[in-house]
Amino acid sequence: QVQLVESGGGLVQPGGSLRLSCVASGFRFSAYTMYWYRQAPGKERELVAVITSAGTRTNYADAVKGRFTISRDNAKNTVYLQMNSLKPEDTAVYYCYTPVDSNYWGQGTQVTVSS
Repeated sequence: QVQLVESGGGLVQPGGSLRLSCVASGFRFSAYTMYWYRQAPGKERELVAVITSAGTRTNYADAVKGRFTISRDNAKNTVYLQMNSLKPEDTAVYYCYTPVDSNYWGQGTQVTVSS
């Protein structure tokens, strides 16, 4: 049974940084590409970043390129999202995702960027 537990969100001022974590269980984590999505109030969920199973390739939404970094530690079954130079428009609930169970979403972690 797939389980994804996100953490690390919070309230931060514009220009600040946060590091999100997602601990996975219930599947062979090291074999799968992992994703970070976000959903802002009143908006559809959008893809933020992707990392391949070995962590050798990454890809980012244009809105976060150069500010966010996705990484993973397969020994810890964990994927990270380092977010720097945060902007108010980054405010959203952030979710990690695995295609192992396309219908499963964790509880997410709230990121609020505000002065």
